[in-house]
Amino acid sequence: MHTEPDTAGAAQRTGKIPATVITGFLGSGKTTLLRHVLANAEGRRIAVIVNEFGELGIDGDILKACGIGCDADGNEQDGQLYELANGCMCCTVQEEFFPVMQQLAARRDEIDAILIETSGLALPKPLVQAFQWPEIANAFTVDAVVTVVDTPAAAAGQFAAHPEAVDAQRRADPNLDHESPLHELFEDQLGAADLVVLNKCDQVDGAALARVEAMVRAELPPEVKLVHATEGRVPLSVLLGLQRAAETTIDQRPSHHDHGEDHEHDEFDSFSVDLPPLEREPLLAALEQLVAQQPVLRVKGFVAVPGKPMRLLVQGVGTRFTHHFDRPWGAGEERGTRLVFIGQGMDEAAVRTALEALAPAAPVAA
Repeated sequence: MHTEPDTAGAAQRTGKIPATVITGFLGSGKTTLLRHVLANAEGRRIAVIVNEFGELGIDGDILKACGIGCDADGNEQDGQLYELANGCMCCTVQEEFFPVMQQLAARRDEIDAILIETSGLALPKPLVQAFQWPEIANAFTVDAVVTVVDTPAAAAGQFAAHPEAVDAQRRADPNLDHESPLHELFEDQLGAADLVVLNKCDQVDGAALARVEAMVRAELPPEVKLVHATEGRVPLSVLLGLQRAAETTIDQRPSHHDHGEDHEHDEFDSFSVDLPPLEREPLLAALEQLVAQQPVLRVKGFVAVPGKPMRLLVQGVGTRFTHHFDRPWGAGEERGTRLVFIGQGMDEAAVRTALEALAPAAPVAA
């Protein structure tokens, strides 16, 4: 008979709370996977830490929209959802991550497991190494590092780990950077993994999926499992209870940023744009045009659509956009549009001008 792993029992046996670190590049589907786990928790008491890169906690809002961090009446509950918004988690371990872990340690009797979603720009290794600190090691263990891969992006050669064909093509083009930091980051995320989830498998054909699987498998040791997923739907029996104690082996895992090297995120820019309610189709068309013209890696945010009682959630990776109405606007909540752009060398003024042109003109006073 198949049963779910007893993660609470595991925590009691070891005296430590198991933490699952979910990493992956921008838009790979980490938040979707996290929502799936929480929606199928089956009574597990799970604390959530999310790390947002940028000025706005969009991912935190997404999780709250599905009831995380709120009670049944929609009131915020203290302590279920922790958001670290002041920079990349791997760069702010001591300043931000450690105090949150201290708070969770004080509530260890109320928690069965922890889910930690890193930003798409975070290196997982420094974060896992923080679990070696005595104050954290006494209370927590890293059950596993789960790396989520955007399968369609990898199939298209974006942020891939140097598959032979893509690498040959890149080297044939003198205008391309052969040592892209995005590729190094992708490889570091794979190198830290205990489990790799190839997400969005429904968006590629069998041949493309096989290519991505072969490329990713070439970067992994044999003991690291690789699973396929659509919309982050992976059985909890696969994700939780791996008991890998990753903090005890993380120092032996490969990384481009070992030996105390600093890693820089300076080339990544992030800014937000606040706008009034906007019509959906013109906005989506404008966003698609902007990402085609600008070096935008990710777009995400919420839109107020005139005449619609619900908030429109918009997320884009490259030229691929998804959107859906996620929840009704709250009573007294100001209805507006807020979008976050993440990229490299973007022309912020041009982006703002293009979007502000969509706003309805203010009526002229008589």
